[in-house]
Amino acid sequence: MSDQHAEARHFNKNWQQQLSEAFNSIEDLCHYLHLPIDALPVSNVAATNFPIRVPLSFAACMEKGNPDDPLLKQVLPTQEELIAYPGFNNDPVGDLKATAQTGVIHKYHGRVLLINTGSCAINCRYCFRRNFPYAELQLSKQSELAAINYIRQDRSLSEVILSGGDPLLLNDARLAKLLEQLDDIEHIKRIRIHSRLPIVLPARITDEFIKTLQKSSKQIVIVVHCNHADEINNRVISAFNILKAHGITLFNQSVLLKGVNDRVDILCALSEKLFHHGVIPYYLHLLDKAAGTGHFEVTETQAVELIKEVQATLPGYLVPKLVKEVAGQNSKQIVL
Repeated sequence: MSDQHAEARHFNKNWQQQLSEAFNSIEDLCHYLHLPIDALPVSNVAATNFPIRVPLSFAACMEKGNPDDPLLKQVLPTQEELIAYPGFNNDPVGDLKATAQTGVIHKYHGRVLLINTGSCAINCRYCFRRNFPYAELQLSKQSELAAINYIRQDRSLSEVILSGGDPLLLNDARLAKLLEQLDDIEHIKRIRIHSRLPIVLPARITDEFIKTLQKSSKQIVIVVHCNHADEINNRVISAFNILKAHGITLFNQSVLLKGVNDRVDILCALSEKLFHHGVIPYYLHLLDKAAGTGHFEVTETQAVELIKEVQATLPGYLVPKLVKEVAGQNSKQIVL
């Protein structure tokens, strides 16, 4: 069977089936991309430390035969992950100190974050939670009631952020139950969902999912995570259109990554494409210094120069805020 026919069969399956068929080995991904594995700086040790997981819907956006493809660089385990960079650690943004109880991270005034799951549809090599102890601290069915009570008792809260891992890996029934419980808390005005699934597994945006969201009386905001315009194909655009058509506010946050999007033309193309399809470019993050990610770092000085050039090129509403997260601070720090 040709690659084209195999892909067509794959994309006719539901999102859970597509997820189950994600690439989970360096060899399979390289074979699909027509890349000789011996010519790449791959590391099976890195893949053991932090497993490889890449949905076909994301891999299909990569240029076959190109070892420097910017999407491939985000997901391929390499030897550089084994280098210990000064200042990089397992909890770069202070999540552990801000954990109020199991599954609940409370850093900033007015909002609280729920670690709904430790799983993602894709394992990005630069992930700031790649070393997070999910087994101990993710929100389980048993601890969910305590988390809801925590939110109910703190009337200073107005927003709940569903995070992870990726909260859209929860099935619709589990997600509906969580939203229903939050719906009963009067002082919660908004529910924000941080997810990479609309980008890497757009089949997740189903009619049933939309119905689940529409049952909530709260304002729903979805913050997607897209780093490069090549990640936005027709399936992603269709997911955006469905969400927008049902009144969902869409923002994007990116991470500035060396060798991936650290060029003015790439950043501008991303903002233009996002906005054209109804997504507001919101944040461009400096890399969070998680152990194993140092090779992706773009210095703050370089980042400021880049964003200044973006500002000189695009209208202001297309320029994302350049931000960094500093452990212990009461908000994200705006760099520019």
